[in-house]
Amino acid sequence: MIRLKRIYDPPAPDDGTRILVDRLWPRGIAKDEARLDEWLKEIAPSNELRKQFCHDPERWAEFRASYRRELGANAELLDRLRKLAREGTVTLLFAAKDEEHNNAVVLKELLD
Repeated sequence: MIRLKRIYDPPAPDDGTRILVDRLWPRGIAKDEARLDEWLKEIAPSNELRKQFCHDPERWAEFRASYRRELGANAELLDRLRKLAREGTVTLLFAAKDEEHNNAVVLKELLD
């Protein structure tokens, strides 16, 4: 099972494996507070794509398509996440304020 959660929300026992899927470390979060199992910077959108999108919902469709293409080059990481999700709960953590338009949403769609 794959869940999504903002990294600013408190960790919970039912989060399972907690994986940060952002390229940049979230502001205001101490590493020990985050209680991460892993930080997969490599699976986050490229800096170019991230800056292009700039969390603008009007650019969502374009971002989504471009990010899915980028994820195609990360088959090994995607397979690893799928395997973890088959074994138990995986919570993909993200820092974006918009909970509907961010890279973790696209990643979850692809993994499901």
